[in-house]
Amino acid sequence: METSPEPERPVGPRERWLLAAIVGLVFAGLVVLRITSWGGLDQTALFYLGLPATIALLIVFTARPRTGVGAAMAVTALVLAMAGPLLAEGMVCLLLAAPLIFGVVALVAALCSAIARGASGSRHALLFVPVLFVLTLEGVGGTTILPRQDQGTGERVIDAPPSQVAAALAAPPEYGAFEALFLRAVPFPEPVRATGEGLDVGDTRVVHFTPRTTLAIGDEPTPRRMELVVVESNVGPDGGRVVFDVVEDTAFSGWMDMRRAEAAWSAADGGTRLGWAIDYERTYEPSWYFGPLQAYATDLAAEYLAATFETTATEEAR
Repeated sequence: METSPEPERPVGPRERWLLAAIVGLVFAGLVVLRITSWGGLDQTALFYLGLPATIALLIVFTARPRTGVGAAMAVTALVLAMAGPLLAEGMVCLLLAAPLIFGVVALVAALCSAIARGASGSRHALLFVPVLFVLTLEGVGGTTILPRQDQGTGERVIDAPPSQVAAALAAPPEYGAFEALFLRAVPFPEPVRATGEGLDVGDTRVVHFTPRTTLAIGDEPTPRRMELVVVESNVGPDGGRVVFDVVEDTAFSGWMDMRRAEAAWSAADGGTRLGWAIDYERTYEPSWYFGPLQAYATDLAAEYLAATFETTATEEAR
């Protein structure tokens, strides 16, 4: 005759201290990983999938709280909150990865709780173990599922002639606030001003961004910038194409490897069609999660550039 599973007992002082110890150990590990960047693991799937899975396993099998999933989610939230100030540039990825991390924690905790209770169909949960193990290894040793090189694109039809658009591209733009909700919600660096002009090969631009700040005691804001140089240029009366190589980047280097930016414009519909393309290399795993996010963000950035130079060109045309 089957016996009903023993109900889980309430959380006691021993479990609370054990939970605190686990959080402390994980926090210490995050500090060491952040300081040393050992093996580059803080940019692999092992960090974003393996870490939350480990937290969930430790909580469920050692703390024995009232609800395994609830305890795992609560501790994960606490760990992420403590880790945020340590990550600096990685804070962007931490926010973007939060749904992934909480999803993995909830899944692993629920599966482990079901197995521990001997719930119906719990043996099938073991099938997820090798799948999760394989997914956590992406990025370790250079492995990846999706290509790391990608491109973001955006365009606008501007109510100005091609010559006016070319003049706007040759001059430093006036940057405005991000319009896209995604770019406003996540703490991406925002451009504030640019220096340099011209569209000839060898001409340079230096774009200055909002300074980097952390919650560390005594921390001073650190300037961020991106330097670009024109490597290809073909400008004519009816349009043109200019390619900028990124030669220095302290604004986005903690999230992606920016390679080049291309502006192409041509006469269209009584105005000018201006398109921007941004080439970059993804530096975070898992690719199936961060790949689409970075592609979406880069598309929005390209659209922002097109809108910025649309404003400059139309103001000069008046």
